[in-house]
Amino acid sequence: MGKGLDLDAWIAKIKRCEPLEEQQLESLCAYVKEVLVEESNVQPVCSPVTVCGDIHGQFHDLLKLFETGGDVPDTNYIFMGDFVDRGYNSLESFTLLLLLKARWPQCVTLLRGNHESRQITQVYGFYDECLRKYGSVNVWRYCTDIFDYLSLSALVENNVLCVHGGLSPTITTVDQIRTIDRKQEVPHDGAMCDLLWSDPEDVAGWGLSPRGAGYLFGGDVCKQFCSQNGIELVARAHQLVMEGYKWMFDETLVTVWSAPNYCYRCGNVAAILEFDENCANKKFKVFQAAPQDVRSAPAKKAAPDYFL
Repeated sequence: MGKGLDLDAWIAKIKRCEPLEEQQLESLCAYVKEVLVEESNVQPVCSPVTVCGDIHGQFHDLLKLFETGGDVPDTNYIFMGDFVDRGYNSLESFTLLLLLKARWPQCVTLLRGNHESRQITQVYGFYDECLRKYGSVNVWRYCTDIFDYLSLSALVENNVLCVHGGLSPTITTVDQIRTIDRKQEVPHDGAMCDLLWSDPEDVAGWGLSPRGAGYLFGGDVCKQFCSQNGIELVARAHQLVMEGYKWMFDETLVTVWSAPNYCYRCGNVAAILEFDENCANKKFKVFQAAPQDVRSAPAKKAAPDYFL
């Protein structure tokens, strides 16, 4: 465990929705970076494990997620990115996940989403939140430096590939993901961009994405990828689904969404996906948003609406 880091006390503090001091957060980020640099682009994960989708700064709903799925280290988790932006408490959400990673590194796997980006966070809330809560951009810089070290995917028991967005026309094997230089800002195109931005769609082959980044990919592409790599399932997040999860392509792909009542107005439920030993069985746990009275909206300028 990190020398000089009072992780248990800091976890208790952040769970009360009280941000760490700037120096504490700087030390935490430096330590977690040392942990993440040792991880692969395709991080191997053992089951049992619970897979989670987008969080988007909805801190009290993240606490509800742990209430639903179990606390770390009793439950192992994979979070498939988009920890920040949109919600009121991106800072507290990301800090809690970093603290859990620092305290129990084998129990928590953090993947990069398209919002784990300097450019995106300057538009959709995280930058402004850091500035408002700390009075400088230093904390935003510590956090966005961490983004570059997050894994691009996780492979559960060599059987389930977890990735934020989807597949890429330039990647036909899992081994090709391993060769990407991930320690950079998310590029505007190419394999790394596609993994974080692409979406499944009822199309044949590949299609242009309305997002302006990544691709649309069809069931034929997904099934071919699974067959070629000897895996059963691609689990991903990135798209709001009202029921919290959505199967596609004869259950070779599932979307998991873990931000209930997204943006505090969409009315959706959220889900997490539990795999038991050896991925023999899987089970969705669905949960509602935390009660409105436990969160208070800060005074802030509204982020622009978009569909990323």
